[in-house]
This record gives sequence, structure tokens and C-alpha cells, in this order.
Amino acid sequence: MKQLLISLSAIVLMLAACSTTPSQPSKIVVAYVSSGSDVMPDQSLMTHINYAFGHVNSTFDGVRISNPDRLKEIVAACPDVKVLLSIGGWGSGRFSEMASSDSTRMAFAMDCGRIADEFGLAGIDIDWEYPTVPAAGISSSPKDTENFTLLMRDLRSVLGPDRLLTLATVSSARYIDFPAILPYIDFVNVMSYDLGRPPRHNAPLYGFDENGKRSRVAGRMSADAAVRAHLAAGIPKEMIVMGMPFYGHGKEGYTDYVDYKNMAPPLEGHVEKWDSIARVPYFEDTATGRLVLGFDNPASITEKCQYILDKDLLGGMYWEYTCDNPSLDLARTVAKVLLDK
Repeated sequence: MKQLLISLSAIVLMLAACSTTPSQPSKIVVAYVSSGSDVMPDQSLMTHINYAFGHVNSTFDGVRISNPDRLKEIVAACPDVKVLLSIGGWGSGRFSEMASSDSTRMAFAMDCGRIADEFGLAGIDIDWEYPTVPAAGISSSPKDTENFTLLMRDLRSVLGPDRLLTLATVSSARYIDFPAILPYIDFVNVMSYDLGRPPRHNAPLYGFDENGKRSRVAGRMSADAAVRAHLAAGIPKEMIVMGMPFYGHGKEGYTDYVDYKNMAPPLEGHVEKWDSIARVPYFEDTATGRLVLGFDNPASITEKCQYILDKDLLGGMYWEYTCDNPSLDLARTVAKVLLDK
């Protein structure tokens, strides 16, 4: 009997040990979903939705939502997904004015809190492109970086600890004081795309191979370089969400912006190739050897998702869901690799 009790005790201890063994944290998938479409996202393929976009209003003290009815529909249709309102986007201004004073900054934060309550949102995503930079035709100030930190502070104070506060960042990790905002944010969506236009790749995973050989059609930046820049800027890997594009950039017979759903075979005189260094496909003009369309496909998206796993980042993000083809080949690839679906 004593031996039986010892054996039973050993089994109980073994089962307890197994039940408390920590499992690998699951990755997240953030899908930007635009306001200008009526396509409803498949919530099984993502964990978060960033609804694009809201904008700083004309009086700098609140938020204007593009197509608020669509936002309501998405929240209702995706109860298992955390839906955030993404405020900003390329060319979306008035951030500098809003963030420059205590009164307008807090009024904006309060309006974000109101919207989160009214629409049942999981949080707010800030997509200011970019503090201190007027490149998109928006206003800017040398104090934008400092004021961005204050904005994150005020948003966190209004949203509280249970709602998400995230942001989209330029690939170089410039313009933001990351150590200063870390206490206020949950994670960072790195825009590791739009890194080049023909004759350069849109979103190469790497610029160099392990031996230092450079891809001849990669530019100065890559997704890997973007991740490393954010790590160097002080963002922990557990807070980095790497961006992937569901579109490409073309010229010489192709439009500048080509959704994956509109991808067609190469034009006459062009051929599809795979860059074994950059780990992405492209179309090449056979007469000149020039890249004429840089894009991503399921093979390159798989490589990028595997990179996210290998580097143990928080997850992946893509712009944007409605760019995918009708069979959702890219979104399904992301979900298969990162969410095991």
C-alpha cells in the first residue's frame, strides 16, 4: 500500500508539473481594414483589426471617423477580434497642432475614450506619419517628438489599463522617443514596406545574405533592418509587430500601387523572378534586367512570418486586408504560419 501511495504521489506531481509548464506565447496578427470597402474581414484569420482611419478633427480637439457605420459593422461581425480605431495615415494631418497644447491634447484623448466606449473598441492605434516631418504635406514642429510622448501619456490616462494603445512607426524607427513612451503603449506596428519603388523592391526581407552579398535590387532598408532599428531604439522584441504589404509597386506598364488581388502575369518582355537574398518575388524587364514590379506573394509572406517566429517577435501586421485576392491567399498564409490555422 505504501508503495502504491508513493507511485500515486509521483504521478500526481508529474501531472501537476505538466499542467504548469509555461506554453509559448501565441503570436498576434494585426490586419488593417480600410473604411472605403464593404468587404467584411474573416475574423478567424486575425487577432486584431486596425480600422483605417480616424483623423484629427478641424478644431484639433477630437476625432473624425471615416465611414463610422462600417466600423460599427466590423465590431459587430468580429466579436472574437480586438478592434482598434487607427487614427492618421499618410497625409492625415493636424496632429502637430492637436498635440502642442495641454487642452487640445487632452480633449483629443477624451474623445478617443468616448469613441472606444461608444463603438466597443479594444483600443486606439496612432498612425502619425511622422512627428517633426512635413513630407506628407502636413504641419509639423520641432517639438512634435516631445509632444508625441505627452500624447501617449494622456491617451493612456484616458483609456486606462485595460484598453490597447498602439502605434504605427516608420521603418527607420526615427521621430519617436521610444524609451519615453514604453510605459504607455502595448505594442508597435512597424511599417516595413514602401521601402523602395522600381527599380528597387517594395518590401525585401533582407538586403544582404549571411555572407554580406547584397541583393542588386534591394534598397537601403529591409524588413530585417527595420526590426533591428526598432530593437536598437529600445523596443523589446515582445512589443514588435512586423508589417507586411498585400500590394506591390510598379512602373513601365504597371501601376505604381498594385493590390495583390489585381496581380496578373508579367507583360510581354517581362518575367517573374525570385530574389534569393531579399526573399521576395519581382517582375523583371528581360531587355534591361530592371525590376519593374516589386510585390509579395504567399512564398514571401511565409518567409516573413517564419522570420517573426524565428526572432520571437510579438506578431505580424499587414496593410491591408481588402488588397488580398478573393481566396485570401495572403491572409490565410499569415494565419497558417503565425496562428497555426
